[in-house]
Parts: sequence; structure tokens; C-alpha cells
Amino acid sequence: MPLIFRIRSLSSAILRIELADSRKAEEWKHHWQCLEENGIFAAYLVCDEGTGLCAAKKEALPEIVRQSDTYHAIAHTLGSWVERFEKAAYGAIKIEDKRLKSLDSARSKRVINKRIKQFKMAQKAATEAITLYDSFHFLYLCLIDQLRVFDINGALRYREDAEENIKIGLDLIDTLGKNSLTAAANKVRRTLPELFNYFDVAKEVMSKLGQQGIDQNALCALCLAWQWNKGKIKAKKANIRQQCIQNENNCLEFTIGHLQEEYENVKEQVYEELDQIVQSSALVECINSIIRPYLDNSRNQITQETLNLIMFYHNNRRYIAGKRKDKTPIEILTGKKQDKDWTELLFEIVDQKDPSFFDFSQ
Repeated sequence: MPLIFRIRSLSSAILRIELADSRKAEEWKHHWQCLEENGIFAAYLVCDEGTGLCAAKKEALPEIVRQSDTYHAIAHTLGSWVERFEKAAYGAIKIEDKRLKSLDSARSKRVINKRIKQFKMAQKAATEAITLYDSFHFLYLCLIDQLRVFDINGALRYREDAEENIKIGLDLIDTLGKNSLTAAANKVRRTLPELFNYFDVAKEVMSKLGQQGIDQNALCALCLAWQWNKGKIKAKKANIRQQCIQNENNCLEFTIGHLQEEYENVKEQVYEELDQIVQSSALVECINSIIRPYLDNSRNQITQETLNLIMFYHNNRRYIAGKRKDKTPIEILTGKKQDKDWTELLFEIVDQKDPSFFDFSQ
């Protein structure tokens, strides 16, 4: 039961959601055509490497920049190998330790020599597994690091440098001698033409901010703080999240000293502009996590009407946390204040469609 839906990133509003027979190119083209007929046009497309989606983009939106999802391109493709190699290394260490302990119970020369041989083989396997894990983990972190927009000083990095470093890292992964890992690296290589398009967006954003007369040191600190804030949102481990929070706060404290009473307004302006730099479809995954429980409970019997209701709920419900706290997606999208709860709005629509629906006297 394929679903096709489109989200505007800054507001998180779902613009259209529909049941589809498949996710082939024709379905996506029809989806975009319906949006255009209602006055909604694509300006920037962030998505994974879905065959139908990419084919439809080339045919229907040839002039629109497509940003390949950096999470699916690298973290999703290569990240699982870190845990896999780590688990293998610990397993090999456990076997080595077992072989070592078995030497104590050996008595005859033949058994002693046999177990020494087994121990040396286990020791070699453990060393190789540890080396493989350490080498790949280091390379993986280097690749992830290349996705950063700003360097340690808050200056905009060069797209060319990031691309070249990614290529070098992938070439080094090939030298590890694992065919399946090389196949994963090749998958990453195929995304490179569109993997760093967000650097071009970042360049335009920084050019615009550079014309605002903001103190350069403060601007760099705010860019770095924004980047740490993004890291905080993505972090899954508490210690990493705390590190990101501390680093962001340090950058913001530096900025306060430079901007004084202008700090709040400038920070809001800079963060708002930088939020236009979108490099992953994480928001789509977030919305999908909201929809998924309804799909699971429907047992593949969900209707278009139910999807419309889910979309209405999401677009008009008020966020209770995060950067969109106390706002609804529709408010952010339209800039118009929403005074009523989504349930009140829904009841009003029902009443307009069928005035007798709430007449319980009948």
C-alpha cells in the first residue's frame, strides 16, 4: 500500500498525501502535477535514491535542484557496518580468550601444541577483526565529518573539498578488502553528483547574511552554534547530545558578548536563514513516524479519507516542544495566526458540510 506525500520543510506542513498503486515515476509526476494545478511549485527537492522518484524528477522537474539525502547516502548505507565490525571484533576477542584459557588444561605435548596453534590462529583473527573495526570506524567518522557545512571556526567549507575528501575516504574503504563493503561504498559514490548540493544553498545563504552588516566574528559563532544545534537534534546518545548542547552554548555566549542587546534578533535571523540549508529528509521520516501507527492499525485497509484526516490533524495541531513549539505547521506555512484547536476547526468543517451531523435531537 504505497503512500506518496510531500512536505514543506520549514513549516513541516504536509502539502498533499495520497494512496497510490505504486511509487513509479508516473505516480510521482501525477502527484507534482496536482500540486502545481493548485499553485504549489517545487523550488528544492530533498529525497533518497528511490528509482521512481529520481526518474520522475528528471522528467517532470528537470530545472529543480535535487538534494540527495545525506543520511540515507552515508549513515544508512555505511553506518550499520560499524556495529557489525565491532560485534565481530568482540566475538573474535572472546574466542581468543577462550583458546588462551584452554592451554591451562592441556597435559600431553600433542594437545599442548594443538592448542597453541589454535590460540595463535584465534589471536590472529582477533587482531584482524580489531584492525578492521578500528580502520573502518575511523574512515566512517571522517566521511560523516565531511557533511558539515562549517569548519571549526564557523567559516563556510568548500564543496569541492568535501567531495574530494569523500572520494578519498571511499577509496580507502576499498582497500579494506571486503567485497560487500566495497559494494556499499560504490552505492555512496553514485550519490556524489547530488550529495553536496546543499553547499550551494549554504553559499547563497551566507552571501545574503554577509550583506546584513552582522559582526563577522559573531556571525561565524552563530553559524557554528547552529551546526551544534543540528548535531544535538540528530544525536541519539545522551553524552553526545550534552556535548553538542555545551558547544552550542559556548558559541552563543561568545556571540552575546559581541552583539549585546542585538543578540536575540540577530540570532533568530541567522538561524532562520541557515534553516534553509536542508541536507536530509529526516523531517519526512519524522512525519512518517506519526502516520505509521495509523497505517499499522488499519491492517492495509486505510482509505484516502483517513489520510486526509491525518493530514488535517498534523497541519493544524500545535507543537508542544522543539523549535516550532506553540505553533502549528499551517501557521508557519501561511504566516497567519491559528486561534482554534484542530478539533474545533474539524467540527466547523463537518458542520459546514452537514449542518445536521451534530443535531442529536433527531
